[in-house]
Amino acid sequence: MIKFKDFLKTNFLTGFLILVPIGATYTLISIIIRKSDEVIRLLPHMLRPETYLGFPIPGLGLLLTFILIIFIGVLGRVYFGKFLIQMGENIIHKIPFISGFYAAMKQLMDTMFASSSKGGDNRKVVMVEFPRKGLYSIGFVTSVAKGETQAKTAATVVNVFVPTTPNPTSGFFFMVPQEDITPLNMSIEEAFKLIVSGGIVSPEDLHKHVPK
Repeated sequence: MIKFKDFLKTNFLTGFLILVPIGATYTLISIIIRKSDEVIRLLPHMLRPETYLGFPIPGLGLLLTFILIIFIGVLGRVYFGKFLIQMGENIIHKIPFISGFYAAMKQLMDTMFASSSKGGDNRKVVMVEFPRKGLYSIGFVTSVAKGETQAKTAATVVNVFVPTTPNPTSGFFFMVPQEDITPLNMSIEEAFKLIVSGGIVSPEDLHKHVPK
């Protein structure tokens, strides 16, 4: 009887661990497709495919969104596209509150992905003691503090963004003394996987590769 209970418990947990990632992925994809299909509703009635087919095509909005992103990317690589994007950014910068949020997010994304493309992202992933001494969180060094914030501190201070789990787009911003951060050898992608999964997906231990 005990062996049968162990059999049920072991296999239930195994099945649960297999199905949860699949179910979460399916749910996320379904939400993305459903939200993307709402893009079709922005088109005039005469331009909607279902007007002529008589039925909606699931995922068509996602395809159009993908094509739109590619198109904007192509525009951004040519002079005219850069001019349009710059003009749009100038308009955003004139809107109170939104301008500050947009500038901060743009700088964060530029810092993250620029460092990754240059192969220097390993220096950006760190551990900081948060939410209290003795507990550690994964964070990303975005820059060295400058101006007034640096001038009024006795030590060199770095700006660190600590994402939350499972939504890394929100988090906390800290100005941490440089000697209080612990650099990690993992990449930004590995750090994001670790954060989003709540520690379930751990990167390979790269400590042995760190020079002594």
